[in-house]
Amino acid sequence: MINIDFKLNAGDLSGKLKRFWEISGRKIDFIEKHYDESRGSPVFTVNGKYSTRGWTEWTQGFQYGSAVLQYDATGNMNMLGYSKKKIIEKMAPHISHTGVHDHGFNNVSTYGNLLRLMNEGKIPFNDWEKNFYELALKISGAVQASRWTPIKGGGFIHSFNGGHSLFVDTIRSCRALILSHRLGHVLQGEGDVKISLLERALEHIKATAKYSVFYGEGRDIYDTEPGRTAHESVFNVKDGNFRCPNSQQGFSGFTTWTRGLAWAMCGFAEQLEWIDTCGENELESWGGQKFLAGIISKAAGVTSDFYIKNSPSDGIPYWDTGAPGLVYLKDYLNRPADPYNDFEPVDSSAAAIAAQGLLRLGNFMKEKGNIHPENVYWQAGLKVLDTLLDEPYLSTNNDHQGLLLHSIYHRPNGWDYKPEGSKIPYGESSMWGDYHIREACLLLQRIINKETPYNYFQYIQ
Repeated sequence: MINIDFKLNAGDLSGKLKRFWEISGRKIDFIEKHYDESRGSPVFTVNGKYSTRGWTEWTQGFQYGSAVLQYDATGNMNMLGYSKKKIIEKMAPHISHTGVHDHGFNNVSTYGNLLRLMNEGKIPFNDWEKNFYELALKISGAVQASRWTPIKGGGFIHSFNGGHSLFVDTIRSCRALILSHRLGHVLQGEGDVKISLLERALEHIKATAKYSVFYGEGRDIYDTEPGRTAHESVFNVKDGNFRCPNSQQGFSGFTTWTRGLAWAMCGFAEQLEWIDTCGENELESWGGQKFLAGIISKAAGVTSDFYIKNSPSDGIPYWDTGAPGLVYLKDYLNRPADPYNDFEPVDSSAAAIAAQGLLRLGNFMKEKGNIHPENVYWQAGLKVLDTLLDEPYLSTNNDHQGLLLHSIYHRPNGWDYKPEGSKIPYGESSMWGDYHIREACLLLQRIINKETPYNYFQYIQ
């Protein structure tokens, strides 16, 4: 269980944040100069050098979005110029990509970040650029919404596995639909029928909360503890019935892959911020703002509680809470995680994503005057981030292209690099881990500086 330091204040991390952004900028420059983009998008490191994986190009938005975040945090104009150039050159195919569930990752992290900065007045306003970013986001949201599987009582955006497959990850791609809707767009189908992107986003959120999150209510014999998540939920596409939980990157459908858990924590916390900006009349057809906020806040709370309870004392989880080798680590939840053990790897990328979820949820509850006892979510988020901003997780080696060490990609498939002589993978980075620790650090820095905690919805009504 995370050993939360209730005396830790956001300002106590200011020195670490300054050092972090200095290292972060060097890593972005290093990759830009030495990574061969003709090989595809950088995905994860092998012996300190970024490599690709010919699965899908789901990490390219994180690569260029990282430079936008770096500009936001530091004001470095070179980062802004580099990101704009690369987004124009490389990201257009992602806008119209019909084969993935990753539009929130690729397009909101790039076009969405640039539009956010323009709306905040952090980059110069001009109509052409604004229209360009908005058009990209409009199309992206509609294309993402077209990957639709109807089920009894609703539907969901299906993963690249096919129509039967609901991934917990996709909660963060709901942003794409919501932004597109907010910009006045719809998905048009046969006969010019207009399909509401708001409706599809809400139905996907509800399906994820219902089927991807467990509430300790006995859905199956393993549903004994609230907050566990399934990576994949499988449906019969002919009759719309739910069939079973499953996992692609976790140990099993009946254990909790911690990065999937973190996606749920971060995604639901972010959606809670969004739904607070909606008017009651806007959501009346779907049960109203209070009803929907209740579903989202319940999912955000139970997943965050589970993470706190089932992570080691320093807040860094192992890659799956049911990984079989954990039994040999004995009492591992009551001491700091050990990325160099002989049995099971940790996943720092899950920690980075979870830290943002905890900070967003804690900050939202504080702003609403609904503080959890001792503001435990906020304090847990600070604890996790405080751990990540130091060795052995922060990559201070100038020859290593990664920023956040000890990230895990696909343990079941054996894709992660194991150093010679080691029984487990460790010491490597992922593009999503590097991006999401930047997101978490930017969120905290803006709060420390008394700026508005950024999200992608607040300036688009």
